[in-house]
Amino acid sequence: MSDEPRPSGSSGRSRLRRRALAGGVTILAVACAVAGAGTGALPGVAEWRPLSALRGPVGEEVTGLSAPPPARAAPGALAAHAERLERAERRRVTAARTWGLRAVPLRPPAPPKRKPALSTESGHLKGPGLPPVITRVPTGDKVVFLTIDDGAEKDDRLLEMMRQLDVPYSSFLADYVARDDYDYFRKAHRNGSAVHNHSVNHREMNKLPYREQRREICRQQDILEREIGERPELFRPPYGAYNTDTLRAARDCGVRVVPLWAEEAFPDRIEYGRADRRLHPGDIVLSHFRGRGEWDGDMPAMVRRVVDTATAQGFAIARLEDYI
Repeated sequence: MSDEPRPSGSSGRSRLRRRALAGGVTILAVACAVAGAGTGALPGVAEWRPLSALRGPVGEEVTGLSAPPPARAAPGALAAHAERLERAERRRVTAARTWGLRAVPLRPPAPPKRKPALSTESGHLKGPGLPPVITRVPTGDKVVFLTIDDGAEKDDRLLEMMRQLDVPYSSFLADYVARDDYDYFRKAHRNGSAVHNHSVNHREMNKLPYREQRREICRQQDILEREIGERPELFRPPYGAYNTDTLRAARDCGVRVVPLWAEEAFPDRIEYGRADRRLHPGDIVLSHFRGRGEWDGDMPAMVRRVVDTATAQGFAIARLEDYI
């Protein structure tokens, strides 16, 4: 403990405030320097980055941290917030090394205050009152969205990897493969993964009459509400196969949006939907709950492929539900 005399009076209080503010600024600089590692190779910090580069200005949400201080926070609160930020970023650097990533994943920007207006993309079916069919979200943010379908493989390492890296993803579950262990998906949901509808039996919707399609979608809505605690608003038809009856049934079951995908990810490759073979802002990336029985790799290898590819191309992985 320092034996320096404690300042007294108004001038002493002013000096204390200046010291506290200086300490907060120092901690912020350290935190931002640590965050800068996300833009370069793992061994060191690539560059200093302002705090706004992580998730938005001070006072806005930072993924994985407790509630931030108010916009006009006292120096002590600001310093404590910066310390939490620094610890979180150091944990992500460690996690990136642990899971074999080439670089620390980039942080997404703050979610848009107003979600983009969605409309059915060219080449897809549409009609008055029907949910829009999309493969990407209309945004200029350099973000992409990871979505994982079915639910057959329940790899605990996936949950741990995503939690440690603080990378969001969305699950689209089919009951016929998920039903043997909904506890796994409840845990994923508690960790922040949204859970959406992929039908009960994973049948090709466009080969079924309206009534059977509605049964497949509405029953899964009921199942997921019971098992997860929320009624989904997104539905992805198995195989991407759908017709106008599919969209009618989805609407009648409470679905707002039908997200398909722009790329599909595997442990050993990414299959692009465009000739330039690159990610684009707002792209939805599809993968599956699969393992070595069907893949040349496992789920952590698939995530590593997606995250390394996104980071190398300057993209962060954002939460789909923040945008639609």
